[in-house]
Amino acid sequence: MEYKHISVLLDECITGLNIQQNGVYVDGTVGGGGHSFEIASRLGSSGKLIGFDKDETALDVARGRLSVFGDKVKLVHCDFKEFARVLDDMGIDKVNGILLDLGVSSYQIDTADRGFSYIHDAPLDMRMDTTSPLTAYDVVNNYSESELIDLFQNYGEEKYTKRIARAIVSHRRIKPIKTTLELSKIIEDSVPAGGQGHPAKRVFQALRIEVNQELDNLYECILSMARRLVSGGRLCIISFHSLEDKIVKDAYNLLCSDCICDKKLPVCICNHKREAILVNKKPILAGESELKNNSRSHSAKLRILQKL
Repeated sequence: MEYKHISVLLDECITGLNIQQNGVYVDGTVGGGGHSFEIASRLGSSGKLIGFDKDETALDVARGRLSVFGDKVKLVHCDFKEFARVLDDMGIDKVNGILLDLGVSSYQIDTADRGFSYIHDAPLDMRMDTTSPLTAYDVVNNYSESELIDLFQNYGEEKYTKRIARAIVSHRRIKPIKTTLELSKIIEDSVPAGGQGHPAKRVFQALRIEVNQELDNLYECILSMARRLVSGGRLCIISFHSLEDKIVKDAYNLLCSDCICDKKLPVCICNHKREAILVNKKPILAGESELKNNSRSHSAKLRILQKL
């Protein structure tokens, strides 16, 4: 399958990064290289882009697309949460800008055998990094009923989580649940008809987040990324659902706050000083033209922070 992916909020991200020709930039979620290409094309002879991705297929595509920039671009196969170790290994202390496009790519969803979609039949996989040991099959067939309830509630914000978890456990007693359509049918039969969207959407989101540990240490990573920026450097993050967006907002609020004391205290005792400012107080959303041409952009929110 050809790697097709339209970069979300592309112009807004490039503008938000305020790219300096000889700066050092990080794209934490390279994907097919759409954002990375635009960043690298604006760099001068001393500029550098370091790109991360857990998906080796995406990196292979990006390597081909970004090869025109030669040594100006360095791509790394790992989670962006390991960025500090990679920068340390490269002898890089500070960077001028960081971009994170969170969530799953269109290619991953549309490639049936990756197991991300509740529409296409495929083995229950959902790994962005196919070398990782945990799959959606393991979660669905091995997690206890109470663990599934917590998972679907916390990561999927699913209304009928108990019904769905109970049905999964009942079905797997007879035989393992192996494919996406098997699971999708179990979910569909467990909830009342007539709801908004596909009934399996929230459960599949929860499984994907769990398998890929998408929210684990994200808050701490955002703080660390902001603190690796030069003065005036920008951190641009695109989120796609309320769980990750809340983490982004909470991290930004801490970085941009002069005081984090309990509001009941009469005076500040924390001595906390803000480290950054918000470039946009409200999230940047896709415009009308992009909404028409890229369905993935409908839930996208871009938040930009600038280091003091």
